Amino acid sequence: MKTVGLRTGDERAGRVAGAGSASADAALGGGGNTRAAIVQLLLEEGPITANAIGNKLGLAPAGVRRHLEALIDSGRARASRSAPWQQKGRGRPAKQYQLTAAGRGALGHAYDDLAGAALRQLQEIGGEQAVTEFARRRARSIVAGIEPVAAHTAQQTEVKADEIAAAFTDAGFAATTRKVGVGVQICQHHCPVWHVAEEFPQLCAAELEALRELLGTHVQRLATIANGDCACTTHVPLSVRPDTRTETSPQSVARPAAVRTNDSGRGVE
Repeated sequence: MKTVGLRTGDERAGRVAGAGSASADAALGGGGNTRAAIVQLLLEEGPITANAIGNKLGLAPAGVRRHLEALIDSGRARASRSAPWQQKGRGRPAKQYQLTAAGRGALGHAYDDLAGAALRQLQEIGGEQAVTEFARRRARSIVAGIEPVAAHTAQQTEVKADEIAAAFTDAGFAATTRKVGVGVQICQHHCPVWHVAEEFPQLCAAELEALRELLGTHVQRLATIANGDCACTTHVPLSVRPDTRTETSPQSVARPAAVRTNDSGRGVE
């Protein structure tokens, strides 16, 4: 998995220690900068193991687990066993941790109510088409400056997916790419407007449309945070296939097993 545009452990710890960390710490049950840094990793790279968190932040696994258990107790995080293909070596599969919807919500969405009210007003004045056009302009502004893929080769498509992920990371989506079989997946581990997107799915649809325009192929949305998944996951085939421009609703597509969790909280043993 390529962590396109994500910060290093030192940069992440420095960022969460800034002006916004105090409110985040309070919302997530305290614990200071260490807790906030762990939360940031769960946000950007979850599901992730305690050992991986410790390695990235230079912390002892036992200390990391104490913070994780506190987050689980407060309902802000959950744990599940790694899938068989993720397991390295013998022994029981390691636990992987990620934020819950409550955990994401605790990070703050100060402008959600205002944005929702503005879109409802826009819808009342201009109808559905006005909301759709707004969503399209917003999505295109995120990837502004990125040229459509020049050649439909696996290498060019993968490079373009990395560019798109970097643009979404700059816009606050904590995006990464990962090679999966004969395709590449763009994973947005955070959505700064997911509360609003629950009410206005045009925002998600417009992002997908923008990706299709840039990649020139039939990309498919596999999961969305607004639909209750742990990440927004978009599959991009690396084989040449002309774009059919067929719209796919986030609510109607299948979800990959890789982003599902079977259990939550302390129930995983």
